[in-house]
Amino acid sequence: MTSPLDFRVFVEPQQGATYADQLAVARAAEALGYSAFFRSDHYLAMSGDGMPGPTDSWVTLAGIARETSTIRLGTMVTSATFRFPGPLAISVAQVDEMSGGRVELGLGAGWFEAEHLAYAIPFPSLRDRFDRLTEQLQIITGLWTTPVGETFDHNGAHYTVAESPALPKPAQSPHPPIIIGGQGAKRTPALAAEFAAEFNVPFVPLDVAKTQLERVAAAVSRTGRPADSMTYSAAFVLCAGRDDADIARRAAAIGRDVDELRSNSPLVGTPAEIADKLGAYTDAGVQRVYLQVLDMSDLDHIEFFASHVIPALR
Repeated sequence: MTSPLDFRVFVEPQQGATYADQLAVARAAEALGYSAFFRSDHYLAMSGDGMPGPTDSWVTLAGIARETSTIRLGTMVTSATFRFPGPLAISVAQVDEMSGGRVELGLGAGWFEAEHLAYAIPFPSLRDRFDRLTEQLQIITGLWTTPVGETFDHNGAHYTVAESPALPKPAQSPHPPIIIGGQGAKRTPALAAEFAAEFNVPFVPLDVAKTQLERVAAAVSRTGRPADSMTYSAAFVLCAGRDDADIARRAAAIGRDVDELRSNSPLVGTPAEIADKLGAYTDAGVQRVYLQVLDMSDLDHIEFFASHVIPALR
């Protein structure tokens, strides 16, 4: 019997990571049997100097696609403010083809104003960003699912598409899985029910996760989709170890306090402790967990989780 949870590795390269750093984590995750390697899509560090500077998420994933063979790859999450929907659809379809159909697209409205200001990216109001996200989802899925030989049109408040050949097509049919996440009470669950294969609740307490998953499940039901057509996932910072000294060392390496981490993430502690805390999230409906790995140089960390924590869940 295997663990009921699916585990994925998730990194934040804007905090300071080269392409080689990210590739090393992706290859280790693949070798250790994790189902996916995901990365954030940000252009500015949220703490520290971020050296040597940001890497573009889809350029990076294209490279990793050619240097891995089985692990799935994606963003958690791409900001709809960063790219026009047509070029984004082309980029993701191309990386999907380059990977042999292993790509997933996490797409969100965007929230970090400072990175927009730092790199000349417009940052509209929250309502406007959600409207743009909605149209991007309509356009991207429309382009991907338009039959070859036919054209796609869209006339929206923010984007117009006229007689697009809707090429290239992604390798996966009908298209790569789309992931939507967040804590919004109305628009977020509705968008997820309409467009997403997976819904993610990132970095939230158990009660918040439970409430949001229930909202999304209700939205899925209202659309007439089968209940099991949506995968429910959560993301948490990882800080695991054999004993308190191990855990404290890893917390110090990412500049975090152990007690604060323990109160905020079920992935903090010894294998037995983590297995116990994850059970409540499984009971709440979480089927997939993203391990936020903040110290990308510590490949032993993800090896320890694979070899000691996952077996403790069986």
